[in-house]
Amino acid sequence: MATKEEVYEVLQACYDPEIPVNIVDLGLVYDVQVEGDKVAVKMTLTAPGCGMGAFIASQAQQKILELPDVKEATVDLVWEPPWDPSRMSEEARHKLGIG
Repeated sequence: MATKEEVYEVLQACYDPEIPVNIVDLGLVYDVQVEGDKVAVKMTLTAPGCGMGAFIASQAQQKILELPDVKEATVDLVWEPPWDPSRMSEEARHKLGIG
């Protein structure tokens, strides 16, 4: 069975094409649930109007499905709570020159 840590690890390979920081360090991943061979992720985007949302969610789903023992993966885009830069890791803020 996959672990939450493994899911977060593979999600670190997913990037918003417009931002050179992975979705985990950007603070876009809100929740990861693993039940047997099924993984469910709730994530958001930096802005509701981001045209790359479907691409990023699909990329995340494909990365999760590459994990051994994962047969099903869902990635739901959510808008609550709204994303803000305080959710970013210190490394991501430094890389983007924020605070």
